[in-house]
Amino acid sequence: MIELLARLFIRGRDALAPSALRRAYGQLCGAVGIGLNLLLFAVKFFAGSVSGSIAITADAFNNLSDAGSSLVTLLGFRLAGRKPDPEHPFGHGRMEYISGLVVSGLILLMGVELGKSSLGKILHPEEVASSPLVLVILAVSIGVKLYMFSYNRAVGKKIHSTAMDATAMDSLSDAVSTAAVLVATLVGQFTGLMIDGWVGLLVALFILYSAYKAAKETLSPLLGQTPDPEFVRHIQEIVLSYPEVQNVHDLIVHDYGPGRVIISLHAEVSASGNLLQLHDVIDNIEHRLQKELGCVAVIHMDPIVTDDPETQRLRLAVAEKVKTIDPRLTIHDFRMVPGPSHTNLIFDTVVPYGVKLDRAQVQKRIAELVRQLGEQYFAVVQIDNSYVL
Repeated sequence: MIELLARLFIRGRDALAPSALRRAYGQLCGAVGIGLNLLLFAVKFFAGSVSGSIAITADAFNNLSDAGSSLVTLLGFRLAGRKPDPEHPFGHGRMEYISGLVVSGLILLMGVELGKSSLGKILHPEEVASSPLVLVILAVSIGVKLYMFSYNRAVGKKIHSTAMDATAMDSLSDAVSTAAVLVATLVGQFTGLMIDGWVGLLVALFILYSAYKAAKETLSPLLGQTPDPEFVRHIQEIVLSYPEVQNVHDLIVHDYGPGRVIISLHAEVSASGNLLQLHDVIDNIEHRLQKELGCVAVIHMDPIVTDDPETQRLRLAVAEKVKTIDPRLTIHDFRMVPGPSHTNLIFDTVVPYGVKLDRAQVQKRIAELVRQLGEQYFAVVQIDNSYVL
């Protein structure tokens, strides 16, 4: 159905830019979600009023909140698609993450309210009336919600949207909650057991868990999560495919929303190379990264000595010494500055998260290890953190 609606309402979608197509799909799904949830609210509210079931009525208002969530998603995609401006030079892409977080908050609120209502029903149970019409309404509602879960998840994967993923989880939680309400209604009808409140409480707990999971997935990119290792590997493969580049370090990926990624990195090049030619190579790498990965790339050239055997020997020796502290430690930007009384070995050391020693302890230990190579050697170490896995 979504693809049919896409063909009808997203005109010229084959010619649209990826960002525009993404926004169009998000807005379409939001509009469909509003319509279906309002319809479900109306029929469930009617069923809850007829049967006197607190679980069905709560489920109806859950769908009403879902309509609000769909509205938030729709607005989020519209705002995220706004062009950069002087106040927001990186665009408004993170509005999509914020909309996903708002949806998670609405799910959380509904879970709390449903839990409170269910506790009241447990303390003061009432008989729930039922009818074939009520059962049919609940069964159809489950089918609709499973369909909404399916298309939201499919579109979320298609356009890589955490907001759509959160909406899909919301739809799945609704399907489960309505199924539980249906079971409670059937049990009450055929056994006389009044488990309406208990089922409502279980549904509330499930909704709260779904809210937590959705919030976690949308909050991480807002806080600044580590980039996808596959994305990092692809960046490194492209940069290192150029023979002029010896190594890559200090890679940072800045995520300003879907399709708005900026990366910065340092590329080690030979200090004896032609500066203009090397600059041209770096420009070509930046253009290729933007073309193939859709990201803006800023690359800093780090000149390193590659034609001095003594520098190479010491660099390898220091790298081996550093790894005795922790195998994950690496060095880069290695330079040797000899003097009349001593020689400074200047380099950066990358200390990944999880290393037990702090920065000062690592520096002290490296200085001790470097002195083992010779009393004339002194380590001048800059400690760096790793921003990728």
